[in-house]
Amino acid sequence: MSVTLSPEHLALREATREFAEKEVAPLASTLDSEDAHIPDALYEKMAEIGYFGVNLPERFGGLGMDVTALGIVTEQLCRANLSVGSLIQRNAVTADLLVRHGTPEQQERYVERLATGAIQAASAGTEPEAGSDAANITTRARRDGDSYVVHGTKQWCTNADIAEALFVYVRTSDESKHGGLSLLVVDKPRGEFLPPKLTGTHLATVGYRGMWSYQLYFDGLEVPAENLVGGQEGAAFKQLMGGYEIARAGFAFRCIGLAQAAYEEALIYSKQRVQFGQPIGRFQAVRFKLADMRTQIEAARALAYNAAAKLDAGERADLEAGMSKLFAAEMAHKVCWDALYIHGGAGFALDSPVNRYWRDSGLLPIGEGTSDIQREIIARRITEQ
Repeated sequence: MSVTLSPEHLALREATREFAEKEVAPLASTLDSEDAHIPDALYEKMAEIGYFGVNLPERFGGLGMDVTALGIVTEQLCRANLSVGSLIQRNAVTADLLVRHGTPEQQERYVERLATGAIQAASAGTEPEAGSDAANITTRARRDGDSYVVHGTKQWCTNADIAEALFVYVRTSDESKHGGLSLLVVDKPRGEFLPPKLTGTHLATVGYRGMWSYQLYFDGLEVPAENLVGGQEGAAFKQLMGGYEIARAGFAFRCIGLAQAAYEEALIYSKQRVQFGQPIGRFQAVRFKLADMRTQIEAARALAYNAAAKLDAGERADLEAGMSKLFAAEMAHKVCWDALYIHGGAGFALDSPVNRYWRDSGLLPIGEGTSDIQREIIARRITEQ
């Protein structure tokens, strides 16, 4: 599928690039070295522009654009900082889920606030024994009158402390492994949990800093039954799988933004660093690396735009989203390493931008479905045809 960007898309790309270079890039080193939170002031600026609702309908306070536009914004922000660019995906994906599956009351309560950035969202699906095997979720929600009582442990819930709406996947029935899962929205204060019934432990990471990831502990937390997404038990697995398509397409753009930054840094260094009497960019070993890096980034971008176009056309895109996520993640991991390698010893210094890109890239083949899970999705689809 050939993708042509509209004038609106091109203008959005230019404006977001300028915003990212001015407002995001200067913060990137501090967010990493101090393991600091993304500043509230930046949240507010992003919300004012409308980045949290790029792909959401105007009737819900969004910009009324499409998944392609969301990808454009994501790439440009991630070029400046992976965490900041990833931030908007949480609201975009959870709000889109409610637009498609939520009750009218849930849409009214949450979607506009998510689209405008008035509140932040986080998704709590992964557990110590349920990652790639999403249907193995054991966190349990027992109906008790007008509430669900939740017990269990969640892992790798990113931005859980800042989020005011936690989308928590729970088991409400043992009758079916897939059909026994439900989705609850847990309301909580920004920057806090709800001890002793909901507590969290910060999980320190080697990269991808700016948003903290948490292990969450639910110990009898009561959630209003009206917060059951769609008002129907047992629908969460289907809701989750549908959300994966936009999430994985968006993840590909995150990878591309990071890889683009690493490539640009390596290209500049190759022209400045002199060895044996000439810039290292004149040596074939370096030139060929740069050529491969640029080629792989462009290929990944084409796959990502193709997946976004399918979603924008209302078509099934699990194959395209899986291919774009797989290729972009492994591409970015390699490009970031090559950028560090081109820098030599300078790249091994923690305060070097390429060192940060390399550490950030470690997440990419793992997050939002591992590379091997993507291969399984792709293989299943192509062998079914």
